[in-house]
Amino acid sequence: KEHNFYGGHGIVGAQVPVGNGLAFANKYNAKPGENMNVAIACYGDGAANQGQIWESANMASLWKLPMIFCIENNHYGMGTSIDRHSSHNDYYKMGNHIPGIRIDGMNVLAVKEGMRFVKDYCGSGNGPMYVEMMTYRYHGHSMSDPGTTYRTREEIAFARSTRDPLEFIKNTMVDAGFAEPEELKAMEKKIRKQVQQEVQIAKDSPKPDAETLLKHVYAADLTPYNQEYPDHIRMPDYEKSFWKN
Repeated sequence: KEHNFYGGHGIVGAQVPVGNGLAFANKYNAKPGENMNVAIACYGDGAANQGQIWESANMASLWKLPMIFCIENNHYGMGTSIDRHSSHNDYYKMGNHIPGIRIDGMNVLAVKEGMRFVKDYCGSGNGPMYVEMMTYRYHGHSMSDPGTTYRTREEIAFARSTRDPLEFIKNTMVDAGFAEPEELKAMEKKIRKQVQQEVQIAKDSPKPDAETLLKHVYAADLTPYNQEYPDHIRMPDYEKSFWKN
C-alpha cells in the first residue's frame, strides 16, 4: 500500500474489478483542478474475455474513471494460441468505444513513452483506456509446461533473436554512445556471478523444518517480518496442528 502496489489475485482476471475500485478512489480523492492518480490493472490475453473485466470496463466508462486496462499479450495465454481462444485478436480494440493503444512491450522506451501518454490521458478526466502490451515468453507458463507443444522451437528462437528486450536496450545504449560493449559485458558478468553465489547459498542451506510452514503467512501489521499466528492452524496430521498458547 505504501508503494501503491496492491498485488494480484488467485482468480483469473479478478484483480481488474479491484483496480476499478482503486480508480474510483483516485477520482473521489482528487483535488479540483489537478490531474488524478490512475489505477493500472494488468492481465494476460488468456484473461481478456473474462466477464468481470467487461463489467469493470462498462463501469469505468460510465463514471469516467482513471483506469488503465493493461493486457499483456504473449499470444498463447497459458498454452493456447489467441487464434483459438479469442474471436477478437486486437485486444486494444476490445473496449469498443473506450480508446485503446498498442505498445511494443519488449521495448522499454516505447513502454515508457506510451504509458506517459496513457497516464496523462486517463488522469486528465477523459476516462479509461485499453493498453495492449505486445510481448512474448521464451519458456513455458509453468514447470509442467515445456512451452513447445503449441509452438515450434524455431518460432521461439526467432523471437529471442529479433525481439529480446535486453539485447534491444544494450544495442540502443551502445549505438547512442551511452555505454561501451565491454562495459556492459563486465556488468553482465558481475550480475551472473552474484546470482550464482546466491543460488549456491540456497543450495547449501539446510532444509527448513515443519514449523516454518506457519511463518510469514499472517502479518500483524505493515512492518516487515512482524508476524502473528492465528489461534489454530490444522495440519494434514491433526496431531501436529498448531494451537496458539
